Amino acid sequence: MDAVKNLLVLYTGGTIGMLQTSEGLAPAGGFDARMREHLAQRSDAPDLQWTLRELNPLIDSANMQQANWLAMRDAIVEAVERDGHDGVLVLHGTDTLAYSAATLSFLLLGLPVPVLLTGSMLPAGTPDSDAWDNLVGALRHFERGLANGVQLYFHGQLLHGCRASKLRSEAFDAFAVLPRHRDSERAQHVPAELGYGQVRQPVKLAVLPVFPGLCADYVQGLVEAGVQGLLLECYGSGTGPSDDQALLDALHQARQRGVMIVAISQCPEGAVVFDTYAAGSRLRDAGLVSGGGMTREAALGKLFALLGAGLDVKTAERWFALDLCGERA
Repeated sequence: MDAVKNLLVLYTGGTIGMLQTSEGLAPAGGFDARMREHLAQRSDAPDLQWTLRELNPLIDSANMQQANWLAMRDAIVEAVERDGHDGVLVLHGTDTLAYSAATLSFLLLGLPVPVLLTGSMLPAGTPDSDAWDNLVGALRHFERGLANGVQLYFHGQLLHGCRASKLRSEAFDAFAVLPRHRDSERAQHVPAELGYGQVRQPVKLAVLPVFPGLCADYVQGLVEAGVQGLLLECYGSGTGPSDDQALLDALHQARQRGVMIVAISQCPEGAVVFDTYAAGSRLRDAGLVSGGGMTREAALGKLFALLGAGLDVKTAERWFALDLCGERA
């Protein structure tokens, strides 16, 4: 893990760079000058060369869409392949920071440089903000050297890019990696169609929690709306209403119509093991694929990366069941 010599700071918006407006805090440009001014005043500023690029448009991360993920992926690949950057720091809002870290983990498989995401709970420059501590802490990791791949840095913690979740809406230690059961087989290689050089297309995805009262109409409505991938958040170890034949039939019919359906546990420290209960095995038999102990963020990002690469459902299901970058193992 060599120290990074030519870092790209990709500023996407988010709280870290927000300024006050008449309507409240909003993303603002000019963060390059603010960052340089702050670092120039610090005697302990990390010693590395960096260039800042603002992604256009800057957004509040609550407005994150697949198009923004694709724009980030394009900017990072261009920075590495065209401009020779050997590391990338992404400044991002916290609302969807874990989603973007997970998704980029799959969009940038095989990228030969480290990518680190950070942000803050309070804007840079406000009293008692965590912004500069998070940013400088991230820079220090690049100065010391980071492994290739995508990671998230927040409140002094370096977290796996596709295992982290936002657990708190106000505290500075907002992100954590919860213990989830992981035992999947690691993929022996990453094919070119899943590597960072593969351009992706938007995919219509949906997340549906299992809850008392879930009925077949909900699944049928999503299928009729053209959903291509469905993430079903099940109870406990991957169970659901196994005595509702209409719901099971709707799930089976959705799979037969080409919808990829993945099951994860809605428990913060849960994992899907279909064979534990009959209520789980009946979901498996309806055509669901186990997400094991994957988080919602990782499962959604992986669905997007696989289906967005143009894989057919059977091929996508095969790769989903394997660990690609530490999300399942």
